[in-house]
Amino acid sequence: MRIDPPVRIRFILLAALAALFLGSLFVWSGVYSVAASRGHFAVTEWLLTFGMRNSVKTHALGIDAPPLDNSDLVTLGAAHFQSGCAYCHGAPGIPISPIAQAMLPPPPDLATNMPPWRDRELFWIIKHGIKYTAMPAWPVQQRDDEVWALVAFLRRLPSLDAAQYRDLALGGLRVPPQSGESLATSETTARAIGACARCHGAGGARPASSLVPVLHGQRAEFIVASLEAFTSAQRASGIMQPVARALTGDDFRRVADYYAALQAPHAPEEPTDTSAIERGRDLAEQGDPDARIPACAGCHGEDALKTYPRLAGQNLPYMLNRLRLWKRGLAPGTATETIMAPIARELSERQIEDVAAYYASGGPSAGASR
Repeated sequence: MRIDPPVRIRFILLAALAALFLGSLFVWSGVYSVAASRGHFAVTEWLLTFGMRNSVKTHALGIDAPPLDNSDLVTLGAAHFQSGCAYCHGAPGIPISPIAQAMLPPPPDLATNMPPWRDRELFWIIKHGIKYTAMPAWPVQQRDDEVWALVAFLRRLPSLDAAQYRDLALGGLRVPPQSGESLATSETTARAIGACARCHGAGGARPASSLVPVLHGQRAEFIVASLEAFTSAQRASGIMQPVARALTGDDFRRVADYYAALQAPHAPEEPTDTSAIERGRDLAEQGDPDARIPACAGCHGEDALKTYPRLAGQNLPYMLNRLRLWKRGLAPGTATETIMAPIARELSERQIEDVAAYYASGGPSAGASR
């Protein structure tokens, strides 16, 4: 029996309309249970997982991973994992929360059951999150450098035992919660989830990661202004914004006063390029009029406004990263960043390296004396 093409087309259209009607009726009826307690049908779970994996692989194509065997990246990623990820994914010595285990799909234990993702795919997942799961996107899409830090840590995570994880993520901090110092160093209260010292160091200890700024000896006004900017999302950081929002305005002042009273710790030994330091000194003190670059010392020396950071003795990798972020187009959010970002974009790569080397050297002429 031969069916004419117009009849076949009408049959296909009617079948499609019927399927659409029945599907709409099924959704409208509410018969399908969306309860997370029941899980998916096996075929549904397979389709969702298959689609998710292929979507990640496709969208991650073309992403070039930087070198991840960097202890500063790993340490920075560890601190954020403890405060932002361990609740759902667990960690060595820290079981996954029963609440997280009841999610659908349940988050994987990344310490013992890391899915076989490539570095670029882990980066894409952390940056963009996964729809229809509890995996969020990175809070600040401009900060790829922060995302890579977490990828670097995840590559190290399966090889860590509980003690090694604690050393990386918490730094062995055990200061009871009370004063401004305790807010900076405590790990025993809820506020300590965002403890400052885990990343920024405390007492005579520098930050565990050189990608983190030294707060010792900074003006309290600068620290308070920075925390307020992170809280309002004016400053871009997926690591610092949640930490700042876990504190109150009174906490800001107590933590700021604590760090402002500290003496800057001894700078680590860096390879010394005296010619780079001298070029950096000239740029810091005189600027580069031809390139419309003002002298750095006007804003970053000891006599500058209290809301500006002092740079003498600051971590070299932190300054390099910060200047390069602005040069590559990181959008300024605060009044001081609006001043600094256009200047950074005028700097050559050699000028960035020179001026950072000068301030990292921490000599008295860089404004280190207090």
